[in-house]
Amino acid sequence: MAALDWYWLLIQRLALLVAALASLLALRALSDGDPMRSVRRRLLLGVPWGTLTATGVVAAVYLFVQNGLAHPYAPTVIPYRSWSYFYPVGVLVSPFAHASFGHLFGNLVATLTLGSLAEYAWGHFPRERGAQAFSDLRTNPVARIGAFVAASLLVGVLTGVFALGPSVGFSGVIFAFAGFALLRYPIGTLVALLVGDLLSLGYNALRTPAFTQAGHAAYVTPWWADIAIQGHAFGLFVGALLGALLFDRRDERPPAARVWLGALLFVVAQGLWAVYLPRGGGEYTLYRAVGVALGFAIALLLTGAARATDRTVVERIDLSSRELSFGFVLAVVLALAVVAVPFNLFVVADAEAGVAGDNSLSVGDYTVFYAESVPNQYVSAVDVPAFRERTAVNASGVIVVSPERNIWWEVVSDDRLAYDGTQEIYVGGLGWREAITVDRTAWDAVGNETTYTVHLEHGDRRKLVYVGESVRAEPTVEGRNVTIFPGDPFTLVVTSDGRTLGSAPIPEKNATTSVGNLTFVREEDRIYATADDSRVRVATKG
Repeated sequence: MAALDWYWLLIQRLALLVAALASLLALRALSDGDPMRSVRRRLLLGVPWGTLTATGVVAAVYLFVQNGLAHPYAPTVIPYRSWSYFYPVGVLVSPFAHASFGHLFGNLVATLTLGSLAEYAWGHFPRERGAQAFSDLRTNPVARIGAFVAASLLVGVLTGVFALGPSVGFSGVIFAFAGFALLRYPIGTLVALLVGDLLSLGYNALRTPAFTQAGHAAYVTPWWADIAIQGHAFGLFVGALLGALLFDRRDERPPAARVWLGALLFVVAQGLWAVYLPRGGGEYTLYRAVGVALGFAIALLLTGAARATDRTVVERIDLSSRELSFGFVLAVVLALAVVAVPFNLFVVADAEAGVAGDNSLSVGDYTVFYAESVPNQYVSAVDVPAFRERTAVNASGVIVVSPERNIWWEVVSDDRLAYDGTQEIYVGGLGWREAITVDRTAWDAVGNETTYTVHLEHGDRRKLVYVGESVRAEPTVEGRNVTIFPGDPFTLVVTSDGRTLGSAPIPEKNATTSVGNLTFVREEDRIYATADDSRVRVATKG
């Protein structure tokens, strides 16, 4: 980077910091009294110590358990997902581990904003009239901070125990913070979301003050297909249940319309309405209408929990509003937990499923291989009669297996590998980590399909683990056909009337080779067959 560019970026960063600081100082000057006074009345020294502690735990797991300190943008993830009850390390670590630096950063920001609001609602000082701080353990601010941290970590463990599928991330606890805060400060919760967006924007502006970007092709899945709806909903209702119990005891009940609107807008903003099912082959079905209907149901349930009283609603059984509302929320929590149990009882039944011959690479207790349309051991068939859907039961792509950890998972789909060409995956465990490179080499036969090979590399080992079918180019040259045979190396075979006239490896870039009275010229990633005055493109590197 030129010196002038570096100075210009520095000036932009300083301008941003000065503008933000000036704005905060102006706010303080324009405010009536001390704007932090109410915060200090609720939090020890005005600091959300519990939230900061939880944030530190999450960051420490990423840095020291997932090797994020040495590999900040490529953490070790596979061994720290919640694969099965029979692999407790994954269950316990997964709520505090993250899939990438971006995933971590987003969750840390959300923890700082929503966690701080939840901690403010909890409070470090007693709320009862006449109660004195430090008079006993219940009113001791340090003990209350410890209780908040313990509750946060316990909810995290619960989200790992009752995760639907191999989840990873602190978002279940973040949604619990939100569910807790919504029942006391519904509009404040929405403001906290916007503050999180502001913090993220400010960080990105400091990190990259200016950049130039052009349109480009990319392989993306629908945004909603990456959301752990069940885990988020479980965390939300656990937080709401805890909030309902606490705020009912304190008799703190915000207006019903405010809670309803805040909850509904939160559901929309956080994508909790995005109910979907996988169809296989990289396709997903989104049930938008059903999801939005569930959003209204969630808003109603949270509003009922926030406004519950002793008023009798069913006189025959002396059922109060409180019992009914709390019962509904508890029933949702239990239902969301129970639905995850069958997945977490998963055991690798056939570690060799999909392994054919010598098409795998072993690293430690992991086996990595490439396969297409093999039975997916983790995702069983699930019929959904109401929607006439059935989940996919086959896997295609790079698959990682570890019977010791109960892992059988498609880590890179065949479509993504076809788009990227090369992928890096990381396996390991507590105290060790290994990188495996997946390399796909493909050639497109003109007028026909693509054939390809897949190699796995680990250290100085490079192993061919998949070879596709041969493909014939549609054009003929002087009555001769050209077929591409994949392998090490790829081979051009020339035939005529069913007779093989010769074969030769695909030439290197800008080189030529002669086969069966045809001369093949490779120009960069295109191969042309020439004979006499004919010149026909027969293949392109994929």
